Amino acid sequence: MGTTLDYADKLWRGEESIGSGHQLVFADGEIEEVADGMAFLPAFANVSALTTPDGLFLVDTGSEFFATKIHSQIRDWSKLPLHTAVYSHGHVDHVFGVGVFEAEARDNGWRLPQVVAHEALPARFDRYKLTAGYNAVINQRQFQTPGLQWPLNYRYPDITYRSALTLEIGGTTIELHHARGETDDHTWTWIPSKRTLCSGDLFIWAAPNAGNPQKVQRYPIEWARALHEMAALGAEVLLPGHGVPVVGADRVRTALLDTAELLESLHEQTVAMMNDGARLDDIIHSVRAPAHLLEKPYLRPVYDEPEFVVRNTWRLYGGWYDGNPASLKPAPDAAIAKELAGLAGGVTALADRASALLEAGDDASLRLASHLAEIASLAAPENTAVHAVRAAVFGKRAEVEASTMAKGVFAWAASESRRASE
Repeated sequence: MGTTLDYADKLWRGEESIGSGHQLVFADGEIEEVADGMAFLPAFANVSALTTPDGLFLVDTGSEFFATKIHSQIRDWSKLPLHTAVYSHGHVDHVFGVGVFEAEARDNGWRLPQVVAHEALPARFDRYKLTAGYNAVINQRQFQTPGLQWPLNYRYPDITYRSALTLEIGGTTIELHHARGETDDHTWTWIPSKRTLCSGDLFIWAAPNAGNPQKVQRYPIEWARALHEMAALGAEVLLPGHGVPVVGADRVRTALLDTAELLESLHEQTVAMMNDGARLDDIIHSVRAPAHLLEKPYLRPVYDEPEFVVRNTWRLYGGWYDGNPASLKPAPDAAIAKELAGLAGGVTALADRASALLEAGDDASLRLASHLAEIASLAAPENTAVHAVRAAVFGKRAEVEASTMAKGVFAWAASESRRASE
């Protein structure tokens, strides 16, 4: 057993902990063979590679930051030309490694590799170009990377499919299946001869990224259905888009079904309350993920979290109106803040109360402190003392939160106010 598989086994057994920074914990490993002619490369995102008599087959190709290293590591394992690459979906950490292989093919006079993806993926690339500035901002905030630019040039697929596609490459059968889950363009790949399943980001060694507050719609119940389909295959190796492999048929099945159960529970509870006429606010503070699932080492809410999945389920079925009539056509946030500050006796009173709640330190107090600190800063955007309180409140929230999503938003808010308080 190699380093990655050994670590994966320890994670499963609870002898190792993923902890914070989930997306980067696995991003710098070495390529490792997981079956005869089948290798796994931990990167940002992961790459799975298969040798065939016609050349290499890849599931995902990594980000532009890791493309050269990915190519080098694959070349240490196999010198075969790249025949086909499949994008599991169009997120930028999965689709930027083909260019290095294409340049190599031109230099050696080889056939250029082909790229296969779901038919919805090209529209994603088009949208990314349209909203490049927005995507740059939200990724800077989410990953705390000021100055990060969003790419504008994409390698579009040569072949697309709708629901399923079977490839024959060098005598090896490879099945591609579409599922709406984290994205609308997701592909999961089944290689029957290797009993190997490549899930893309439908499994990532964390609670599913089905609620991301800054990104477009996710599809939790369709995601769960896809997990059931994958679990029925009897795969012996699961190679995820992020995280490490799951090895052993029982473990693979358990991981997939547990993930499905988590999504189904959140979906069922949310829809039931929607059907009863509940407001979004009531639903957010009532729905709870099954505790026994969140305790699983592969379902910890270290990237996304259940509360955000609830919001995304509401958005899927209920649109953006949250059930509060005042929020349908609201006054500007700053106008509300000034009115409330006046009623409270000034922004100092709000900031002082936020500080007191911060000292209490429990989750409910920190949530209230966030509201008061934000109201005070909107009412008096030039007040450095208020910004110092706001920085302290959101800094504490970033410190105590577990998910990358929450940490990113809160840490960004804290850094804004630290600059404003200087």
